[in-house]
Amino acid sequence: MPQTEPYEVLVIGSGESGKYMAWTMAKAGHRTAVVERKLIGGSCPNIACIPSKAMIHSAKVASLAGRGPEFGLEFKSLAVNMASVQRRKQEIVRGLIQIHLDRYKASGAELIMGTARFIAPRTVEVSLNDGGTRVIAGDRVFLNLGSRAAMPDIPGLAASKAMTHIEALELDRLPQHLIVLGGGYVGLELAQAMRRFGARVTMIEKGDQIASREDADVAAALLELFQNEGIEVLLKTRVRAVKGRSGERVRLRIEDSNGEGWLEGSDLLVATGRIAITAGIGLQEAGIELDARGFVKVNERLETTAPNVWAMGDCAGSPIFTHVAFDDFRIVRDNLNGGHRTTRNRLVPFCVFTDPELARVGMNESEAKVRGIQYRLVKIPMASVLRMRTLSETRGFMKMLLAAESDRILGFTAFGTEATEMTAAVQTAILGGLPYSLLQNAIFTHPTAAEGLTVLLASVPAQPAQKAA
Repeated sequence: MPQTEPYEVLVIGSGESGKYMAWTMAKAGHRTAVVERKLIGGSCPNIACIPSKAMIHSAKVASLAGRGPEFGLEFKSLAVNMASVQRRKQEIVRGLIQIHLDRYKASGAELIMGTARFIAPRTVEVSLNDGGTRVIAGDRVFLNLGSRAAMPDIPGLAASKAMTHIEALELDRLPQHLIVLGGGYVGLELAQAMRRFGARVTMIEKGDQIASREDADVAAALLELFQNEGIEVLLKTRVRAVKGRSGERVRLRIEDSNGEGWLEGSDLLVATGRIAITAGIGLQEAGIELDARGFVKVNERLETTAPNVWAMGDCAGSPIFTHVAFDDFRIVRDNLNGGHRTTRNRLVPFCVFTDPELARVGMNESEAKVRGIQYRLVKIPMASVLRMRTLSETRGFMKMLLAAESDRILGFTAFGTEATEMTAAVQTAILGGLPYSLLQNAIFTHPTAAEGLTVLLASVPAQPAQKAA
């Protein structure tokens, strides 16, 4: 076995949390090593957030081009070239990887490409991608192991070589008929994009609605959008078996309230959630425990059950968003510098990059009802926002939950074009503990999406009358 190499800081995984921890520690003068299996910078710049949004934007451009006459434009022909879509996406990814490499070089952190496995507390054996092994120990260890797409235990599914988002984002051809298993945010985004490129698309969701964690009116609006764009959505439907091979011909035996039947397509995309990448890397050898779901067990400071070992991002059970992983890094960094930050009560914004977007921050109605929280509701259609009329994008609505007996903002949901920008303004108000009246009386630029907040808050229901003592 190679001689153990000592480092002050050892980071396993170069995703959002890991890379920032490595760059920060190395710049502070600590001898730092980062072990990464494959994706420099993690999933976000390589196979998830950035490439998916690049492809989604190409699909939006295709959709807008198809609406040319609506905007006074005439086209003799319009065709989608998936190979060109891929080239644009790959160019973006290559540029991001180079930025990451430059930052590693500038910081002084050593990037080691290989697979790490713990052989003792805070000590890993690394099987190098280029061959050979190294044994590395760290005074402090940071786990940024990430997550991967879950694959349901359905007979024939594994043999079908179904796609996850990774393979779907690499397609340089257009599926004839794409079947999407799962109605969560990954399935929603990619289903709409592929439909706009010209594929026939069928979505299968076992629950009562797509976007299962959202309010019923949000789910209904998304369903109407998909149906209007020609996407077939099968609700309350389960897949019992799969035959064939994705990319050639697949047949799914499905079951709904009417009984069983068969659904045939050319390609199959599985988008049914994610699981932590924690198996097979010897965490038990390092005294690092997992929770019942297979995520690394951490406390509110993201400390694991092993001394001087922290876990951040997806593997720690944090909400699976890049912006949350970055906040995990900030929590650990600040606490190492004497701070007292925790993961409790974080205000995490959420966005599904369908077109139009679905964005939310704080509570929605479903959560408020489950928690028994009384609220006042204000809601308007996006058509009431003049900016949307200038864009010919009047689909959707926005709504805000206000405390029943105060001016506190409980939550905000927007389904519409530029929804994310409106949500950021509301998030700032919530973080500042500001009353809704501040937004109600603010002077927003006309005509912008944010101006819609004043329209929304123009008719807030009165607080319930106080009971006499």
